[in-house]
Amino acid sequence: MTRPVALFYDPIFKKHDPGPLHPECPARCDAVLGAIKKKARADDYRLIAPRAGKKEDVLLAHIEDYYELAKNEIESGWQVLSTGDTNVSRDSYDAAMHAVGAVCDGVDFVMAGKGARAFCVVRPPGHHATAEQGMGFCVFNNVAAAARYAQKKHKVKKALIVDWDVHHGNGTQDIFYTDPAVFFFSTHQWPCYPGTGRRTETGAGRGKGTTMNFPFPPGSGAKEVVGAFKDHLTVAMKEFRPELSLISAGFDSRKGDPIGNFELSDDDFAQLTRIVCEIADAYGEGRVLSTLEGGYALDGLGSAAAAHFAALIQ
Repeated sequence: MTRPVALFYDPIFKKHDPGPLHPECPARCDAVLGAIKKKARADDYRLIAPRAGKKEDVLLAHIEDYYELAKNEIESGWQVLSTGDTNVSRDSYDAAMHAVGAVCDGVDFVMAGKGARAFCVVRPPGHHATAEQGMGFCVFNNVAAAARYAQKKHKVKKALIVDWDVHHGNGTQDIFYTDPAVFFFSTHQWPCYPGTGRRTETGAGRGKGTTMNFPFPPGSGAKEVVGAFKDHLTVAMKEFRPELSLISAGFDSRKGDPIGNFELSDDDFAQLTRIVCEIADAYGEGRVLSTLEGGYALDGLGSAAAAHFAALIQ
């Protein structure tokens, strides 16, 4: 019998409020959860409230000076982090800490064998946050904290992070650029914010070769993105053999998103998910942890996330 997928969520994520008309809005949580609950059967998943992350969890991915700066600025009532274009509100620190707690709980869930797969419906997103600064709507880098937590607590020797958000996950790449134990694979629009993610960016030092970027022009879709996963990711993983696979699940690469210009369909996201699950089945006992990143057309975000989640269940 298939074990249920964990769905990590807490209402605190809706209290992170970037302000009126901001695309990264609290309603994104409702769109994702509503679509999942409409499509999935109740016995297919377990809804789990995550713990708040600890400072030590955040420091797995960030320097202490940045952690203290973000905490102090948010608690002092700043509306925008001084490090970059990330709007915040009085509850943003608690939301960001619960987002880190959710991904760490998700790692514990899949590594303990309670279930092979988990999806963290968190806000604020994380993949643009570097070790030293928040930017691009992101406070703390959730997927990076998850990978480091898996390394530290569960002694994971090799982890894969795939990022299909329309924007390059510059923060995630930066954090693991010299780490041979974490393979970062990204498809993204080019040119586009934040201006990183060239094909020539492949890692440095001992991490040379464990970063793989596929920048594609506006209008790209399944041929380019799914093709990169099939033709390059699956081949690279035959040698890398990850024990844990993590997904920065950005759905702003779906057709119709107001910020992105890709043409992926809901079925394409399901196919991308199945490719990652097949890699996890082959090398990591099926262990997959996905965390929400972008996606700003609410209906499209919901339907794409539901297709992704359904593929995690299968």
